[in-house]
Amino acid sequence: MDASHFVLASFLGWVWCFVRLHVRAASARQRYNVLGALDAVTHELVTEINTTDINALSVCALLRKIAGRGGSVPITLVMDNARYPRCALVQDTAKELGIERLFLPSYSPNLNWIERLWKFVKQEVLNSRHHQDFKKFQEAIDGCLAEMPRKHREKLATLRTTIFKRGTTCHS
Repeated sequence: MDASHFVLASFLGWVWCFVRLHVRAASARQRYNVLGALDAVTHELVTEINTTDINALSVCALLRKIAGRGGSVPITLVMDNARYPRCALVQDTAKELGIERLFLPSYSPNLNWIERLWKFVKQEVLNSRHHQDFKKFQEAIDGCLAEMPRKHREKLATLRTTIFKRGTTCHS
C-alpha cells in the first residue's frame, strides 16, 4: 500500500525546434492523490482517491474497502514508513478489521510493488504530455488505472519481478 500524488503540470519530453515554443502550464498546483493497494494474488488494485491530501482517515477508508472485499483469507498490507499509516487511528482500525501491517525498511521503494505501479502510471499518463485541465488530467489517470487489467497486463507482469535494475535479486 502506498500513495501517489499526481500534480497537474506539463510534463515535457524532448523538445527540439528552430522557433521558441511556449507551452501553457497550469497556473495553480492541483493534486490528484491516489492511495492504493495491489493484491499480490489477483493483482487487483483497490484505491482511495481525493484532491486534498492523504492522511490517516484516507488510510482507514482504504483499509475498510480492502476488508469489505470479503474472504476469510488473512490480509497483510505491505507499507512504507510514511507517518500516517503508523498512527493510533490506523493501528486500531487495522486491528479491528483483522489486517496485519508489515512495514518495509526505510529507503526501499523497489520492495514495494505499488511504487513500481505508480512509476508506470506516471510514464503512461504524464511523460511528454500536457492535459488541458484538471478534469482531463484526472480522467487520464483514472483511465490508465481502469485499463490496467486488460490493456497493460504484459507490462504489469514485468513490474512484479524480484530482479532489480542493478542485477540484484530479492530472495525470500
